[in-house]
Amino acid sequence: MVKNEAVVVLSGGMDSTTLLYYAIKKHDVVYAISFDYGQKHKRELELAKLTCKKLNIDHEIFDLTILNKLAPSALTRDNIDVPEGHYEAENMKQTVVPNRNMVLVSLAASYAMGIEAQYLYYGAHAGDHAIYPDCRKEFAEKLRDVIKIADWTEVELLFPFIDIDKGDIVIEGIKLGVDYSLTHTCYKGNIKACGKCGSCQERLEAFEKAGIKDPIEYEV
Repeated sequence: MVKNEAVVVLSGGMDSTTLLYYAIKKHDVVYAISFDYGQKHKRELELAKLTCKKLNIDHEIFDLTILNKLAPSALTRDNIDVPEGHYEAENMKQTVVPNRNMVLVSLAASYAMGIEAQYLYYGAHAGDHAIYPDCRKEFAEKLRDVIKIADWTEVELLFPFIDIDKGDIVIEGIKLGVDYSLTHTCYKGNIKACGKCGSCQERLEAFEKAGIKDPIEYEV
């Protein structure tokens, strides 16, 4: 029997959670891998656990807090405030964790190779292109090519949301039955989303585009 197994890089945010549901529909076995890199919004990792428990998915969380020391960002450093405003505003570049996706996806590829899974998913989408260089299509395509030749065990990197925005992801997620109450998006990491940071604003715009109410609570 030909194996049809996949690994999903799961942050606990709405994009990667939708991606997990998407992968489950396409593969016989799916594994989820998450990383604790010292992010302020660590609440998303707890929700990732709950999602995987609900879906009966094997889930690993790995310690990558060294990334906090290597790559300064408003997402990881207490002395840098999370900016507020629209997602595409210039100040949102403070939330870039330099080279994060290169590191996370590379480690996830090692994991996929180790368990001999054939596919690896990460949730870059078109809405992130303006701010995050490691979410651009050209980056994803080159990383895919490198991963293919990185080891004798070949893994194919997939990024099915690369040409659509967050609103389209929610529309897809509704069809897949995604439980968005078990996702976290706010960069400030409180139990209630702030509603003011760029990430919150993009999430709210996504649900507005999809024509449904966001199931999580907001401070404002």
